[in-house]
Amino acid sequence: MNPALSPILLAGFAIRPLPLAGLQPLLNIAMRTMKARHSDVFERLAGVGDLVFLIDPTDLPFAFELNPSTKTPTLKAVKVGDRRADHINACICGPLLSLLALLEGRVDGDALFFSRELVFEGDTEAVLALRNAVDGADINILTDALSPLGPLAAPLGKLVQRGQNLFARMNSDLNTLAQSVRMPVERRVQAQSADIHELNERVDDVNRKIRRAVKDKS
Repeated sequence: MNPALSPILLAGFAIRPLPLAGLQPLLNIAMRTMKARHSDVFERLAGVGDLVFLIDPTDLPFAFELNPSTKTPTLKAVKVGDRRADHINACICGPLLSLLALLEGRVDGDALFFSRELVFEGDTEAVLALRNAVDGADINILTDALSPLGPLAAPLGKLVQRGQNLFARMNSDLNTLAQSVRMPVERRVQAQSADIHELNERVDDVNRKIRRAVKDKS
């Protein structure tokens, strides 16, 4: 999957040289918070065995290995490697914002998969189990992330919301830029396709005339 031009893609290029180990403390806090605030998600997965998922945001230079174990759930940042590794039950990949929207239940998961905005490999039942577990869990990434900060959560939340508005404007501007670059290329491709189609019709017409001439002589 080729990621679209977006602020997340550009940020991914900027953080590519950084070691993944620096993310692990934040990911550990995120999983502890998730376990404390949404224990029902992990309880729903308790009956399907020890599953491991590779969550691969296509606009970031790394992926996340998720083990939603009821006792000790873990989330690790990993390099994007072989999605068919023995310990990986399933891989879900797509743009980061689409993955987050799916986690928060803001979009129809079936629609994302059918449109190929999100794709998965591996155990279909494992993917369905994960999707059903988060469905209706009322997860809010921003609220959950800021909850450990106590009284600081509200003012920081307002700052983050302003950042989200800025991100939305940047994303819109980058989409406009991408379209302005892509449209001339698409026009040339369409023109070339039309030329090829016309050429094929001419070749077919010549072939028909040749076959007709041969038939008349015989």
